[in-house]
Amino acid sequence: MLKLFREFVAKKKLNMNTITSQTRIAAFGELLLRMNVANGNRFTQANEIKIHVGGAEANVCVLLSQLGIETDYISRLPKNDLAQLALNELQKYKVNTSKCVYGGERLGLYFVESGNQIRQSQVIYDRSNSSFATIQKDQINWDEALKDVTHFHWSGISPGVSNEAGLACKEAILTAHKKGLPISSDFNYRSKLWQYGKHPSEIMPDLLQYSNITVADLDAIEIYFGIKTNKNESDENRFQKTFELLKNKMPFLKTLAMSFRKSDGPAHLYKGLLIHEGNFYQTTEHKIHIVTDQIGSGDAFNAGLLYGLSNQLSGQECIEWATACGVIKQSIHGDFAISSLDEISHFIKNGSSNRINR
Repeated sequence: MLKLFREFVAKKKLNMNTITSQTRIAAFGELLLRMNVANGNRFTQANEIKIHVGGAEANVCVLLSQLGIETDYISRLPKNDLAQLALNELQKYKVNTSKCVYGGERLGLYFVESGNQIRQSQVIYDRSNSSFATIQKDQINWDEALKDVTHFHWSGISPGVSNEAGLACKEAILTAHKKGLPISSDFNYRSKLWQYGKHPSEIMPDLLQYSNITVADLDAIEIYFGIKTNKNESDENRFQKTFELLKNKMPFLKTLAMSFRKSDGPAHLYKGLLIHEGNFYQTTEHKIHIVTDQIGSGDAFNAGLLYGLSNQLSGQECIEWATACGVIKQSIHGDFAISSLDEISHFIKNGSSNRINR
């Protein structure tokens, strides 16, 4: 009996490893340098800058790679040492960057003034005329770039950067759709982007219609599609009604996930909601007393969801993983969620902990 049990466990592990190793997720987006004002100072007080590498889709790839899923990050970069610095950071976490193309003059930047419990964090973008913003159609051979992948991921940031980046993103989406690849998207509306004369509602519905999996928020859904729900209703009701309305705009949509954050005095309450294959799931609310760095938590949520789906976990397990990744990221400086399978599994089972692991 013991021998049979061991054989069963070994086979189970083999199957899980096979699923993960066969998954290869490609993501398209802009790689950025993040210039963070040091020591909690304001922009007007700045005398020191800390540099991090980031970008929504890159953040997703970095966490997925740490969780054992192969990833390809695809972008357009200048041929200079700042771009190499950014690529080195991705490669450190085993993200494949060999499919990036080169051209243009500069890497996109963004500047961050960290807030606190009293005032908001502030972001200033410096991305105009970056290598990514000036990408042209046909500069990436998408048939070649996607030939060995099993999944394609993108976000609303790319079409927000420039019309050209939006057209390149559309090329990728159409190629992935033609190949029959699952497509995941993050609505990722940024009001400080979209400066090239187009409203998001003119661009995004056409791109989002091909998504099978999407992560969104209620505000972005209203901006992109004009879908409104009653703010007096519960999060759960608004979420489920939104999904029913969104299906009419996104005919291939099977999976919708959202994270919800609310203030509870000095703490934040954070939970995840999911509809997957027609079933609804949600997590309990996690209370976050201290936020080290909120930027990138949505990308970590995306990565956790994609990890769960790639490993064919149950719907409840998928949203638990997504939410745990989103919470843990808020304890980590920089854009990347530097975490591990063991740490996330421990959080799912035990919640937050300030004990020393020794």
